[in-house]
Amino acid sequence: MALAFTLPDTDGVPTPLHVDGAPAAVVVFTCNHCPYALAWHERIQEVARDYADRGVRVLQISSNDAVKYPRDSPEAMRARVQAGEFAGPFLYDETQEVARAWGAQTTPDVFVTDATGVVYRGAPDADHGDPSLNAAWLRAALDDVLAGRPVARPETKPVGCSIKWK
Repeated sequence: MALAFTLPDTDGVPTPLHVDGAPAAVVVFTCNHCPYALAWHERIQEVARDYADRGVRVLQISSNDAVKYPRDSPEAMRARVQAGEFAGPFLYDETQEVARAWGAQTTPDVFVTDATGVVYRGAPDADHGDPSLNAAWLRAALDDVLAGRPVARPETKPVGCSIKWK
Protein backbone atom coordinates (compact mmCIF):
# COMPACT_ATOMS: atom_id res chain seq x y z
CA MET A 1 0.00 0.00 0.00
CA ALA A 2 1.27 3.48 -0.78
CA LEU A 3 1.96 5.41 2.38
CA ALA A 4 -0.57 8.22 2.55
CA PHE A 5 0.67 11.72 3.26
CA THR A 6 -0.35 15.33 3.15
CA LEU A 7 2.37 17.90 2.52
CA PRO A 8 2.26 21.65 1.90
CA ASP A 9 2.70 22.97 -1.62
CA THR A 10 4.73 26.11 -2.30
CA ASP A 11 1.78 28.29 -1.21
CA GLY A 12 1.40 26.32 2.04
CA VAL A 13 -1.76 24.52 0.87
CA PRO A 14 -1.98 21.01 2.37
CA THR A 15 -1.89 18.53 -0.52
CA PRO A 16 -2.78 14.85 0.00
CA LEU A 17 -1.44 11.89 -1.95
CA HIS A 18 -4.87 10.47 -2.70
CA VAL A 19 -7.86 12.18 -4.24
CA ASP A 20 -11.05 10.16 -4.46
CA GLY A 21 -11.52 8.56 -7.84
CA ALA A 22 -7.98 9.16 -9.15
CA PRO A 23 -6.84 6.00 -10.97
CA ALA A 24 -3.16 6.66 -10.29
CA ALA A 25 -0.74 9.07 -8.72
CA VAL A 26 2.91 9.66 -9.51
CA VAL A 27 5.18 10.67 -6.65
CA VAL A 28 8.56 12.09 -7.69
CA PHE A 29 11.16 12.90 -5.07
CA THR A 30 13.13 15.68 -6.74
CA CYS A 31 14.93 18.92 -6.00
CA ASN A 32 16.14 22.17 -7.50
CA HIS A 33 19.89 21.60 -7.68
CA CYS A 34 20.60 18.01 -8.80
CA PRO A 35 21.72 17.73 -12.45
CA TYR A 36 19.80 14.43 -12.84
CA ALA A 37 16.57 15.96 -11.49
CA LEU A 38 17.04 18.95 -13.78
CA ALA A 39 17.79 16.74 -16.80
CA TRP A 40 14.58 14.72 -16.32
CA HIS A 41 12.48 17.67 -15.13
CA GLU A 42 10.79 18.64 -18.40
CA ARG A 43 10.02 15.01 -19.29
CA ILE A 44 8.24 14.60 -15.94
CA GLN A 45 6.26 17.82 -16.53
CA GLU A 46 5.22 16.48 -19.94
CA VAL A 47 3.94 13.30 -18.28
CA ALA A 48 1.97 15.44 -15.80
CA ARG A 49 0.39 17.42 -18.65
CA ASP A 50 -0.20 14.39 -20.91
CA TYR A 51 -1.95 12.28 -18.24
CA ALA A 52 -3.85 14.99 -16.32
CA ASP A 53 -7.02 14.55 -18.39
CA ARG A 54 -6.96 10.84 -17.50
CA GLY A 55 -7.10 11.59 -13.76
CA VAL A 56 -3.42 10.99 -13.01
CA ARG A 57 -1.87 13.29 -10.42
CA VAL A 58 1.86 14.01 -10.44
CA LEU A 59 3.14 15.18 -7.07
CA GLN A 60 6.75 16.33 -6.92
CA ILE A 61 8.39 16.48 -3.50
CA SER A 62 11.58 18.04 -2.26
CA SER A 63 12.84 16.38 0.91
CA ASN A 64 16.37 17.78 0.88
CA ASP A 65 17.90 19.59 3.84
CA ALA A 66 17.26 23.20 2.82
CA VAL A 67 19.69 24.55 5.43
CA LYS A 68 22.66 22.79 3.83
CA TYR A 69 21.21 23.13 0.30
CA PRO A 70 19.55 26.57 0.09
CA ARG A 71 18.67 26.03 -3.60
CA ASP A 72 16.13 23.51 -2.26
CA SER A 73 14.50 25.93 0.19
CA PRO A 74 10.74 26.52 0.09
CA GLU A 75 11.43 30.03 -1.27
CA ALA A 76 13.52 28.65 -4.14
CA MET A 77 10.84 26.01 -4.81
CA ARG A 78 8.14 28.72 -4.89
CA ALA A 79 10.17 30.80 -7.37
CA ARG A 80 10.32 27.85 -9.82
CA VAL A 81 6.60 27.18 -9.46
CA GLN A 82 5.76 30.87 -9.99
CA ALA A 83 7.99 30.84 -13.09
CA GLY A 84 5.72 28.13 -14.53
CA GLU A 85 8.28 25.32 -14.34
CA PHE A 86 5.93 22.78 -12.71
CA ALA A 87 2.85 21.13 -14.22
CA GLY A 88 1.56 20.06 -10.81
CA PRO A 89 2.10 20.60 -7.11
CA PHE A 90 5.66 20.89 -5.78
CA LEU A 91 5.54 19.78 -2.16
CA TYR A 92 7.97 20.32 0.70
CA ASP A 93 8.83 17.42 3.03
CA GLU A 94 10.56 19.50 5.70
CA THR A 95 10.75 16.69 8.27
CA GLN A 96 11.88 14.17 5.63
CA GLU A 97 9.36 11.72 7.11
CA VAL A 98 7.65 11.06 3.76
CA ALA A 99 10.93 10.39 1.93
CA ARG A 100 12.03 8.00 4.71
CA ALA A 101 8.66 6.22 4.80
CA TRP A 102 8.72 5.71 1.03
CA GLY A 103 12.39 4.62 1.01
CA ALA A 104 13.30 7.40 -1.44
CA GLN A 105 17.00 7.40 -2.27
CA THR A 106 17.68 9.75 -5.16
CA THR A 107 16.52 12.85 -6.98
CA PRO A 108 14.62 11.88 -8.94
CA ASP A 109 13.10 8.74 -7.43
CA VAL A 110 9.78 8.01 -9.18
CA PHE A 111 6.86 6.01 -7.75
CA VAL A 112 3.56 5.15 -9.47
CA THR A 113 0.65 4.19 -7.24
CA ASP A 114 -2.78 2.80 -7.93
CA ALA A 115 -5.54 1.67 -5.58
CA THR A 116 -3.38 -1.28 -4.45
CA GLY A 117 -0.24 0.68 -3.63
CA VAL A 118 3.10 1.26 -5.34
CA VAL A 119 3.18 -0.48 -8.71
CA TYR A 120 6.33 1.13 -10.17
CA ARG A 121 9.48 2.52 -8.63
CA GLY A 122 12.64 3.77 -10.31
CA ALA A 123 13.88 6.14 -12.98
CA PRO A 124 11.65 7.95 -15.50
CA ASP A 125 13.51 6.26 -18.39
CA ALA A 126 16.87 4.68 -19.24
CA ASP A 127 19.01 7.81 -19.70
CA HIS A 128 18.77 11.26 -18.11
CA GLY A 129 20.89 12.59 -20.97
CA ASP A 130 18.51 11.52 -23.76
CA PRO A 131 15.30 13.60 -23.85
CA SER A 132 14.00 11.51 -26.77
CA LEU A 133 13.32 8.66 -24.31
CA ASN A 134 10.40 10.78 -23.07
CA ALA A 135 10.06 9.17 -19.60
CA ALA A 136 9.22 5.87 -21.35
CA TRP A 137 9.36 3.68 -18.22
CA LEU A 138 7.08 6.03 -16.29
CA ARG A 139 4.66 6.29 -19.23
CA ALA A 140 4.58 2.50 -19.70
CA ALA A 141 3.74 1.99 -16.02
CA LEU A 142 0.94 4.56 -16.21
CA ASP A 143 -0.40 3.05 -19.43
CA ASP A 144 -0.50 -0.39 -17.77
CA VAL A 145 -2.32 0.97 -14.69
CA LEU A 146 -4.85 2.90 -16.77
CA ALA A 147 -5.52 -0.17 -18.95
CA GLY A 148 -6.07 -2.33 -15.86
CA ARG A 149 -3.00 -4.48 -16.55
CA PRO A 150 -0.23 -5.46 -14.15
CA VAL A 151 2.76 -3.16 -14.64
CA ALA A 152 5.14 -5.01 -16.97
CA ARG A 153 8.28 -3.42 -15.50
CA PRO A 154 7.51 -2.72 -11.84
CA GLU A 155 11.01 -1.62 -10.85
CA THR A 156 14.07 0.02 -12.33
CA LYS A 157 17.10 1.45 -10.59
CA PRO A 158 16.54 5.04 -9.47
CA VAL A 159 19.40 7.20 -10.76
CA GLY A 160 20.32 10.62 -9.45
CA CYS A 161 21.81 12.58 -6.60
CA SER A 162 21.33 11.23 -3.09
CA ILE A 163 18.62 12.79 -0.98
CA LYS A 164 20.30 15.29 1.32
CA TRP A 165 19.40 14.03 4.78
CA LYS A 166 19.51 16.21 7.87
